[in-house]
Amino acid sequence: MTDRPTSPRPLSAVRADLDALDADILALLSRRMDLVGEVAGYKRAHGVRIRDLERERTVLADRKARATVLGLPAGEIESIWRLLMLASRDRQAALRAELPLDDEPKTVAVIGGRGGMGQLLCRLFDDLGHRVLVADLGSALSADRAAASADVVVVSVPIAATEAVIDAVGPHVRADALLMDVTSIKAAPLAAMLRATEASGASVVGTHPMFGPGVHSFQGQRVVVCAGRGDAWLAWVRRVFSARGLVITDADPLQHDRAMALVQVLTHFQTQVLGLALARLGGPLEASLRFTSPAYLLELYVAARHFAQSPQLYGPIEMLNPSAADVTEAFERAASELGEIIRTRSQARFEAVFEEVRAFFGAFTDEALEQSGFLIDRLVELSAGR
Repeated sequence: MTDRPTSPRPLSAVRADLDALDADILALLSRRMDLVGEVAGYKRAHGVRIRDLERERTVLADRKARATVLGLPAGEIESIWRLLMLASRDRQAALRAELPLDDEPKTVAVIGGRGGMGQLLCRLFDDLGHRVLVADLGSALSADRAAASADVVVVSVPIAATEAVIDAVGPHVRADALLMDVTSIKAAPLAAMLRATEASGASVVGTHPMFGPGVHSFQGQRVVVCAGRGDAWLAWVRRVFSARGLVITDADPLQHDRAMALVQVLTHFQTQVLGLALARLGGPLEASLRFTSPAYLLELYVAARHFAQSPQLYGPIEMLNPSAADVTEAFERAASELGEIIRTRSQARFEAVFEEVRAFFGAFTDEALEQSGFLIDRLVELSAGR
């Protein structure tokens, strides 16, 4: 006689066990973060850098191997541990692991400190133990008073207002202090800062954080640094950014502006053309989402995120870049050529263009396939059931 199969437990009971197990996992993660704090203390005392790529590779290989033995998916376990290590690095940076024990706190005035980017900069400097002053429209502290009393003066205002603000606060910056900006174009603001501080000889550094105020972590975010005047303060800026986990790219201002014509102007222009075309084609967005591919959904997320933000931000980024006309005209020519190829159904010309662009990307295509595959897998997982 065949035994009857055991009846499964009620779903509510299984879910209760899962909730209890998740609570245990969270408690373990909290203990893990306590140990990360100990690591941060050791690194600060002994001058050890936060990021140790060899250690990270060893940890990932070990966790993937253990996952395989346990019958767990190695790829997903690797993703979890990469996030854990990111959180670990961010925690160490917040605990000032890369700042020397004898590092002297500065007084930092953020002009425009109530704006999105200004608030983020206030958090960055505050995390590192500096005294932060905020001057903005309607604040009790005026910009000139803040500039006169600070060791570091950071101009974080809309691009169109940047040079006027620099002209106003620059003469108030002390000779032994630093004036810096965070504008997305660099040649004109850097020249303005040098002119405004010429009498005092104050130090000047131009910077451009390659991220917006919505970032969740500074770890791995890139910032461009353009030297102006004063080696000691330049070294300080580099040390502060590095200590908070930022990746520094050194550039002269003209090189930066040419690069931003591609990284920002061309990219934003492409997104805006896509959004405008979709809006004017007239079909309801929800109808297309019923048939969405991961690539189309990713493009829509980027476009919708772009248009959810301020035209007062993006307009000047594109219009004031000295190379804007060159890249937008190149885009228009490429779009016109591809449009003609598709209209005339010329497969041979289509393949020739494909090969031209493939040759341009070269070995980067391998990295692109791997990384985009990872992103698409995560996107499909997050958007399941749409």
